[in-house]
This record gives sequence, structure tokens and C-alpha cells, in this order.
Amino acid sequence: MFTVDRLADPTFFEENRLPAHSDHVSFADAMEMAEGVSSLRRSLDGIWSFHYARNLAARPQGFEQPDYDVSGWETIRVPAHWQMEGHGVPQYTNQTYPWDGHEVVHPGQVPQRDNPVGSYVKDFILPQGWDNAILSLQGVESAVAVYMNGQYVGYSEDSFTPSDFDLTPYLKEGTNRLALQVFRFSSGSWIEDQDFWRFSGIFREVMLYTKPAVHLDDLRVTAEPIHDYQDGKLHLDMKWNSGEAHKVAIELYDAETGDCLLAEEQQVEGLSSSFEAELKGVKLWSAEEPNLYRAVISVEDAEGHLLEVIPQDIGFREFCMDGTIMKLNGKRIVFKGTNRHEFDCYSGRAADPSEIEKDIIVMKQHNINALRCSHYPNSSYIYELCDRYGLYVIDETNLETHGSWMRNGKKDIIEETLPNDHEEWQNIILDRAKSMFERDKNHAAILIWSCGNESCGGKDLYVMSEYFRQADPTRLVHYENIFWDRRYNGTSDMESQMYPTVASIKKFLAEHRDKPFICCEYTHAMGNSIGGMHKYTDL
Repeated sequence: MFTVDRLADPTFFEENRLPAHSDHVSFADAMEMAEGVSSLRRSLDGIWSFHYARNLAARPQGFEQPDYDVSGWETIRVPAHWQMEGHGVPQYTNQTYPWDGHEVVHPGQVPQRDNPVGSYVKDFILPQGWDNAILSLQGVESAVAVYMNGQYVGYSEDSFTPSDFDLTPYLKEGTNRLALQVFRFSSGSWIEDQDFWRFSGIFREVMLYTKPAVHLDDLRVTAEPIHDYQDGKLHLDMKWNSGEAHKVAIELYDAETGDCLLAEEQQVEGLSSSFEAELKGVKLWSAEEPNLYRAVISVEDAEGHLLEVIPQDIGFREFCMDGTIMKLNGKRIVFKGTNRHEFDCYSGRAADPSEIEKDIIVMKQHNINALRCSHYPNSSYIYELCDRYGLYVIDETNLETHGSWMRNGKKDIIEETLPNDHEEWQNIILDRAKSMFERDKNHAAILIWSCGNESCGGKDLYVMSEYFRQADPTRLVHYENIFWDRRYNGTSDMESQMYPTVASIKKFLAEHRDKPFICCEYTHAMGNSIGGMHKYTDL
């Protein structure tokens, strides 16, 4: 059960949250799929009742009760940061924690005097025909407690991956009341010390979705070239919410021509199933030629009633290490990339989809072929665009603890350095890695999983890197901070450095040839002009 004192417990980072799953979308039928609007989903974005408290002590008590009077509350847009809606101000800080110099707080603890709380309330009526409802919070910073019709549902941290909760046991006829209490700082804030603008609140979509009698809970796609890159092998792993007997039809289309290349059916019983096929003459996916195929998975019950239809874009590609050279589809790859924050000067990280697409188009126009999601998982839409337009992605875990180990520009590893070898922090960072992997695993554009940014080193990060390797042998693992702490040099499959000079790169490579070399950050233009980039590219 959630109580505010548990905000300061790093081992308490979720309660009753559903398992992370792929970001596929279910539609009721093919017509809905063609129109892109699903009757199985309902957005709760829009205007919510809102109460802003400056600290924990001032938060409303009992607001989660179903008869609580919110008539005196303000309203707020969702998604949006409350700092951009007139409550508090955005804060920019790089290495230091937001509370440094204001309040003495030790790792895991949270500020008491200055820890704003946003309370959100939304009334809704369940769509006709729904007998269950799942709440999906796509992005809430930094922690959220969920209440439904006056009953506690669950709790979650991790600002940048979805949190799903089953609301079904708490639903009633007529109007239902959803109440969310969002805390600016939680124990999780200690591992969200990224170099960026600090915001709070519900900044991505809030959605309800319903599950038919048989629903595809999770999909794992593996699509690799075979026979010397001439053909392709497709493998699907599917997890179901019910073990009831049902039929699955799987079709595969060329996304460019619309030609149907595969059409097969399966009878399924149990909570999991798989499908495998080989295809002749597949077109491979790369940044230069982002060839995609579209799978359509149709699910029928035992009586033949259509329950749901799931589209899934698929790119056939192979990314691997050949000796010490990274290769895509058998050819050496050179990343010419950029780091990108999920940011808009007017709305912060509650970015408009059209602005996100504009970023990708501009990157392609400037011959950028790679994108590092600095320093957290972005909204699912960015990966969909990278699949479609052709960009290689380093997907980065929501983890940074810069202020716990660097002071005045120098490394200073102390007992309070996080996560280091602290067992009590291992589960929370592994949870973040798993949440990112499970959501994003089917995007061809993602070539590398990153363990996070500027969190020094230690056993916990090495364990995270091993999780990625075990969960996904088709991609490599990146982590820059082995440069600062070589105790677990195997954490990263590549040597990754920030802002080295060209001369220092030459010196390093003259002595170390055991890993490929990446400048994961190498020229920085925040308020400065830039130049000399061609020297890095040439090298």
C-alpha cells in the first residue's frame, strides 16, 4: 500500500503495475486499422481538475475519495508539465541535483520542504461494450499513485516508460472517477539526474484500453536475413491474456507495394504461441533503404468471431560485431549521428507529433544517419518514425546519477555514489531497462541498447548490460562511463567517449583496438558556435 514515506524507499518503485509489453496497437477490425482509430482505446487527454501543492505536507488529504469535492480546484491540460501551466518554474541543471543547496537530502531520501505534488482528477463513463479497462500512463514525472473511485490501485516510478494498471475491479456503472497524485521528487529522482530542463507532471498521453476475451498482451518480432542476406527468416512470439482456444491469422505485406507475401492460420491454446516462416528475396532494412514489411495479426475466438486486429511494421536486418567491427547486413557501419532531447521550447517534453517528425526530416536532410535518445526512452512515436525514415537508434535507459559521483568536474566516487555496487538500487535500474526493452523491442531502427548516461560504473550497471545481452542477442550494448570507471569494462560492447579531441582519439586507438570506438557526444552547441566536425568524421 502506498504511503508518502515510501517515496524515500528505492526498493519501492512499483505496486500493482502490469508487466511491460510491446507497443503494438489493437483494432476491432480491418476498417478501424485502415483509419488508424481504435474503438478498443480511448484517450483521456484534455482538461483535468487539478490541485497544486508546494510540498508534501500541503497536498490534499482524502482527494481520492469518490465523493471528494473538486469544484474549487483549478483545471490543467493533459498532457503538459505543470511548470508550463503556471505552477512553479522550469529548472535547468546539469550535474547537480535540483535540491542541492536548498535542502540536505541523502540518496533515496526526498526533499520535504520543496517537493511539489500535483493532484489530477478526471471523470469518465466507460465506453459502451467494455467490460474491462486498463489505464496506460505513457509518461509521468517522476512518480504517480493511482486511485479509482476512491480505492487505491497502484504506484509507479520511471518518468519515461509506460505504466499500465488494471482498473476493472474498481469500475462501476455510470460515471467513474480517476484520481492521480503526481510527486515531483521520489527515490527514483536520484537516478534521473540528466543534463536537461527539469519538469513535472503528466507529459505524455493518458489512455484507457480494453482487452477482448482473447487479447495479444505482448508480441516479440525477430526478423533476420539468411542465406547470405538473400532471404529472410521471421519469428513471432506471442503472449495471450487468456488460455482459451482461438485462431490466429498472420499475413505479411510489402509496405511499399501492398503485395501479400504470406497468409497462414494457426489454432492456439494456452498463454503463449509462436510462428515462424522463411521468405525468399526479402528487401533488407537500413538507414539508406528503410524497407519495411507489415504483418497483420487477426485474432478470432473458437466460434469464429473477430476479436482484434494488430498491425506490426517489420524490418529485416542483421546488426552484429564481426571481430571488432560493427556491421549491418554484413557491411561495416559508421554512425554519423546526433543526440536529441525530447523537447519543445513551448511545451517542454509534451512534444507535438508534427514537431517530432520535423526533427527527423531535418536530420535526414542533413545526412544524419543515427540518433541517440539522450538520456531516456522517448515516446514510441520517435521509433516508428526512425523505422520509416531510416535512422539507426541508440535507445537509452532512463538512468543518470551525475551529481552523485562528479564534483567540480572531477570524479569523486564515495559511499553515496549511485548505483555503483548497491544491491538496494539494482532492482530499480533493472526495472527501467526491462520497461524500455519490452516496449521498444520490435523496432528495426534500434540497433543498440544503452545502460544510461553518466552514472559512473559498478556491478549494478554490469548486471544491467548482461540483462540486455541475455534478453536480446540481436543488438549490442553501449555505456560511456566505463571511461571513468574500468572495474567492469565489459559493461559496454564498444569504447564510448565524450568530447575527446581528435588527437586523444588517435592516441587511444594506437593502444586499444579491442572494441569499436564511438563518440557518443563530441560537439556541443548550446549557446556556442561549432566547427571542425569533419575532422572527427574523417578519423
